[in-house]
Amino acid sequence: MPKPEAPASSGPPPAFSPYQRFATALLTLLQFAVILDFMIMSPLGALIMPALSMSAQQFGLVVSAYAFSAGISGLLTAGFADRFDRKKLLLFFYTGFLLGTVWCGLATSFEMLLLARVVTGLFGGVIGSIVMAITADLFEPALRGRVMGLLQGGFAASQVLGLPFGLFLATHWDWHAPFIALAAFGALGGLLIAWRMKPVDAHLALPNDRSAFKHLLHTVANGRHLQAFAITALLTTGGFMIMPFASAFSVHNVGIALDHLPMVYLVTGISTLFVAPAVGRLTDRIGPLPVFYAGSGLTIAMVAVYTRLGPSPLALLILVNVVLFAGIFSRMVPWQVIVAGIPAPEQRGSFSAINAALQQLAGGLAALVSGHIVHIAADGRLEHFPWVGNVLIGTTLVVGVLIWRLQRGAAQPGDGSWARPRDSRGGQPARRDDEVGSCPREGATPPAARSGGPAGAQR
Repeated sequence: MPKPEAPASSGPPPAFSPYQRFATALLTLLQFAVILDFMIMSPLGALIMPALSMSAQQFGLVVSAYAFSAGISGLLTAGFADRFDRKKLLLFFYTGFLLGTVWCGLATSFEMLLLARVVTGLFGGVIGSIVMAITADLFEPALRGRVMGLLQGGFAASQVLGLPFGLFLATHWDWHAPFIALAAFGALGGLLIAWRMKPVDAHLALPNDRSAFKHLLHTVANGRHLQAFAITALLTTGGFMIMPFASAFSVHNVGIALDHLPMVYLVTGISTLFVAPAVGRLTDRIGPLPVFYAGSGLTIAMVAVYTRLGPSPLALLILVNVVLFAGIFSRMVPWQVIVAGIPAPEQRGSFSAINAALQQLAGGLAALVSGHIVHIAADGRLEHFPWVGNVLIGTTLVVGVLIWRLQRGAAQPGDGSWARPRDSRGGQPARRDDEVGSCPREGATPPAARSGGPAGAQR
């Protein structure tokens, strides 16, 4: 029977190997490209709508088309996500994502852009789940907090570097230019995947004789998986209800000049570049649960303040945004560490695909619902915006209870596998994270040596 891993908080934190540093940088680059492709659409709306003679409803459909197609794609790929080398799977979907981005840069009509966003979502929406599965395969639990924090840096970098540069290209050339530039830049990531990334296929050696459909059903039927899916959906819902109206709220309700908005994004993004890695290190040091609950409390407080702001100086809005995003990332990073330890290695790909699909679908649905809650007054002010904040506060409270229920019956928090159920035969965690992946922890005993036979033979 495998022994539980040592607590992540005992002794000095383990160091990254050279290949793990490369893998972290590569995965962060991919996250940057995918996140920027999604985020760039909203600020480009003022240029795209008149250029293609689109109504606000049509543009909203173009934006939500990515989320819905990404969700559908995630569900369709979940059944076979664990049947391939994750490197090959990543390269396939990333190539499709780049082609979809190029198509966006060539679109000349509403219909063409809509189809391009659907294609981009079908491929790009799965990349995040593959990245999470690879991260769980390559990094032991004691390293995952730092890795997740660095991956979240891709979000911050898209705000600090991507959005301002994309808007510069769009205003000085054409709205197509950011998509073409992103595809050209993103091609570097594709080349690195193909030439430098090692196969991530150790999970293929684990016994799995189910059909793709049965594999999907087995993943969905797991009670702990369902709890994790619900938490992911609720975490996404609150954020996506606020995000579409943040710019309009800042301009029309808070009274910030339109040309000052880039400063808000810039300072918030720069702060996140420091906050996300710091949260990751803290998660590795004290465990994900304390960090998550602290971040949830900070998020609740700042959402209550932010959604009720009246006319305010620019400095106050920036301060509120910075603290709010610190709270949000203090939830996101530890939750990603927690969710990475829930599925068994042979279910990690399908679990991540379903989790990402529900995240996309919940985000698209939340954006639609918030559109029915928020009303735009004749003077442009947003009415009922505090109610959107109340929804986020409510979902945060519910998530806190669900995570507390999720950890009951699991290994002790901080042992590196707390989110997996105990082995019914002896109360120990059912699997060790170093049993899979191309980069097992240095000094780890091979699975076959521990079990006396092929990996997983005793399961």
